[in-house]
Amino acid sequence: MTAPVITQLLDEATVQEIADQAWSALVGEDEVLVPVPGELGPDTRSSWVEIVGPWSGTVVLTCDRDTAEELTRALLREHAPAELEPEDVDDALGELANVVGGNVKAVLPGPSFLGLPEVGPAPRVTSPADTCRVDALWRGRPLTISVQGTPAPDADPAPSYENGVPL
Repeated sequence: MTAPVITQLLDEATVQEIADQAWSALVGEDEVLVPVPGELGPDTRSSWVEIVGPWSGTVVLTCDRDTAEELTRALLREHAPAELEPEDVDDALGELANVVGGNVKAVLPGPSFLGLPEVGPAPRVTSPADTCRVDALWRGRPLTISVQGTPAPDADPAPSYENGVPL
C-alpha cells in the first residue's frame, strides 16, 4: 500500500486556515498572515515538527532572523526582555511549529504521532510532489509554512544477484 501525498489530504487553503488560527491564538487576535509571497532573506531560521502516521512528514515554519525575534516578542508580549536570548527565539518558533503541526496532524488520517519541535536550518524538501507550501506576510515580513512528506524507506530492497543467483 502506497502512502498518500499531502496534496491528496489537504490544500494550501487548509494550511492557511490552520496558520491563521495559530497566529490568532498565540501571536494576537489582531495579528494576521496575508497570503502573499515575499522574498526570504539569506539569514533564515526554521522550526519544525515531524508527523508519523499513514502520512509521514514535517511541518516547517521558516522566516528571517528579524521576523523570528519579532514573533518572539509578540508571543511573550509584556514579558519579553529588552534583550532576547537565542533560546527564547528558538522556544517561540518551536511553539508556533508545534501548534501548527498539531493542527495539521488533526486533519490527517490517523492514528498519527507528533514529534518534538526542532529549530535550525530548514529540512530539505525531498519530494516536491508531496509538499504543500503557504507563503505569507506577517507585519509585511515574509515567512513560509511547508507541509512536506518524508519518503518511505524501501520496504523490500531489491535482492542482490551473483551470476544470476540471489545472494
